[in-house]
Amino acid sequence: MLYAQTLAGLNVRGDGRYLDGTFGRGGHARGVLERLGPAGRLLLMDKDPEAIAVAQREFAGDARVAVRQGSFAGLADWSETDAGLDGVLFDLGVSSPQIDQPQRGFSFMQDGPLDMRMDPATGMPVAQWLAQADEREIADVLWAYGEEKQSRRIARAIVARAASPSPLATTAELADLVAATIGRRDPHKHPATRTFQALRIFINRELDDLNTGLVAAVSRLHIGGRLAVISFHSLEDRAVKRFIAELAKAPPGNRRLPEPTAFVPTLRAVGDAITADADELAHNPRARSAVLRVAEKLQ
Repeated sequence: MLYAQTLAGLNVRGDGRYLDGTFGRGGHARGVLERLGPAGRLLLMDKDPEAIAVAQREFAGDARVAVRQGSFAGLADWSETDAGLDGVLFDLGVSSPQIDQPQRGFSFMQDGPLDMRMDPATGMPVAQWLAQADEREIADVLWAYGEEKQSRRIARAIVARAASPSPLATTAELADLVAATIGRRDPHKHPATRTFQALRIFINRELDDLNTGLVAAVSRLHIGGRLAVISFHSLEDRAVKRFIAELAKAPPGNRRLPEPTAFVPTLRAVGDAITADADELAHNPRARSAVLRVAEKLQ
């Protein structure tokens, strides 16, 4: 998504070093690699072992490419980044292959196990967490990560179901429970949309990883290097916007406090937020909520 805009934002140089922290199925990575010369370097990361398998299969023979499974939150722990980077890309959220595979449990459009883990080998499936969490914990997650106004009602229904002989086990069961609990408020959106978003973000620690990954990316960028982040909902986009602003603009002064040390910006925002144009939306409706922000490292 936002393919051309993202590559333009990264400002790829033929001899540069770049990191794609969310390989997915490699759309952006292939674009970067096409622009790299023999001296260029492309580092690929992803939590999902299926994505990493694709990266290794497709790029194993290219000496310019290195691949590592893991969250981009740990990019600074990868020795490949010690030499610094000229660009970092995070394409947040769930990928189309993950959504389209019912067995991964990310979508209510097709029934599957209630899992939602990006790395199925680590962490706890959503069904297991819902079976042991109390009403307040569930409500807090639905509100904090999904901004679900009916979080308490949904949490109460989930806890009641967990105590029954048939606790929630599949995506369809959760979607039907939410719909029966709060009804269909918006004819254009399934009532379980925010619940699924919240549980996925929580179970994969997505916002925690984002906050850590942004700091790590800036620490590894060379001066003049670019950070490009594509987000798909307001929680992510607000976090990215706030992070860039805090490093690009001096905080407002307060005459009642001592004069602070002179502010030295670390980043500058490159243009405004970018969204998909009508042509892309016609070919890919999933891009309708995508927002790209780009920043450049100053010092």
